[in-house]
Amino acid sequence: MSEAVDHGITVTEIAAMGQPIDMSPETTAAFVGRALRGPVNSPVLITSLAEYRRHFGELWSRSSLGPAVYQFFAHGGERLYVVRVANNARGAMICLPASGSALVLRAAEPGSTALIRAAVDYDGIDDRDDESFNLALQRLNSVTRLIEDQELFWGLSYREAAENFVGDALAASALAHIEHPYPAHRPDVTLKEGRHFESGYIDHAQAGTDGAELCDYDLIGSRSEGNGLFALQHAEQFDLLYLPPLGKGSDLGPAAVLAAERFCRERGAMLVIDPRAEWSTPAQAAQGVRELGYVSSHMVSYFPRVDLRDELHAKSHPAGGAIAGLLCKHDREQGVWRDIDTQGTPLHQALLPAIDVSDGDRRILKRAGLNVIAKGVASRAKLLGSVTMRRSRGTQREFSSLSVQRFCLQVINSVAAGARWSVFEQKNDTLAKRVRAQVSAYFVGLADMGAFADARFVVKCDAGVSDREDDGVHGVTILLVFHPAKSAAPVSLTLHLTPAGCRVRSTAFAPTLEDCA
Repeated sequence: MSEAVDHGITVTEIAAMGQPIDMSPETTAAFVGRALRGPVNSPVLITSLAEYRRHFGELWSRSSLGPAVYQFFAHGGERLYVVRVANNARGAMICLPASGSALVLRAAEPGSTALIRAAVDYDGIDDRDDESFNLALQRLNSVTRLIEDQELFWGLSYREAAENFVGDALAASALAHIEHPYPAHRPDVTLKEGRHFESGYIDHAQAGTDGAELCDYDLIGSRSEGNGLFALQHAEQFDLLYLPPLGKGSDLGPAAVLAAERFCRERGAMLVIDPRAEWSTPAQAAQGVRELGYVSSHMVSYFPRVDLRDELHAKSHPAGGAIAGLLCKHDREQGVWRDIDTQGTPLHQALLPAIDVSDGDRRILKRAGLNVIAKGVASRAKLLGSVTMRRSRGTQREFSSLSVQRFCLQVINSVAAGARWSVFEQKNDTLAKRVRAQVSAYFVGLADMGAFADARFVVKCDAGVSDREDDGVHGVTILLVFHPAKSAAPVSLTLHLTPAGCRVRSTAFAPTLEDCA
């Protein structure tokens, strides 16, 4: 998959018929926030901090996105989608002279540190052709001024009606696009200042800007326009979503949290939530969660925030990026179905819990749906607890367990992706048997890995066999009954696979495991 996803046509790869379902997919996280530079509202898949710096610039004091990405990779994360959002940021502008008019270009990536330059020449252009020209664009490192990216365009025309119009060519450029008014003449050859025969480059005439501080609605964005967190509609599957705070000492507003939680429910992902900055005691945290009304099995949070070992007298910091990295590492090494807190999972040695939490307070926080960052060996912070913010209330209490909830999401996402081929096949008994065999083989593999408390399971498939009138709505229906390793009771789920995607519901009246041989 490409690193940046275009907003035009989105291509989704579908597993071939009968291909084994991946039993241990790599957990992928997604962060949305502000950065110095880089593509805006496009999910970019990165696998290291160096890649983040190459795409989005250095860590920035005016944004908490960079530190969160650093925490993610420092704690074992390996795959991360980053979506850069901006509030009225502007790209640098270049003006290329064109016999009294100008070819005006605007940098595609807004920001004060995004440096681009351009050059025009007529190499290979017929002397009788007064319309065509060649254009070179370069992006420079803001510190070293070394070339980081370059695009070359040959045989362009300044005329809007021409097939090779420069504006059309630059529509696909990652560096710049054309702005009105369009030039009335062909751009002049770019020469070095004071030289008449040596080509050169023209730097920007107007610097870019970083825009204003973000608000919650910049993070949320628009579903129809595919920006903000909805830019992730164009990304492949992600498992964890984190929205770093908008600034130091600030918190996400309820609107951003609720929009992100709903999006996670749609995508089968978990939302990592930071405790609010003003919560200084466990009692305040427990009361704050109740007042905010966050009750969702798709949300995971913790308390307290963390201090940096070399900045003990500064304000505490959020650790959502670290939590996301720890979960990714745990899934890779232990399996998503295992609790993360068997012995307490250590955080990076540079992090310390902002306050001490007693055993009694830990129980209070657990009932509130909060995991605990506590002191471990040599005062090193460790993560204790494995709960979601569902808080063990109402029906289906098993989903208050973080390991049970995340394991079920992995099963749903894996089966939906692995069996998606079936929605494009002729519905009949043969198709139902193929799907049932594919999913059953997947469950046998999970059982061998110790993912189930009971090796028995139920897999049923209705691929038009029942001849229902609403088959077009329900598509290929798969019924799953299994007993996760950390669940007190079996789980029953029904998946409806259609060309539009996968819908999931819990099944109240499903076969029991006692019906299995």
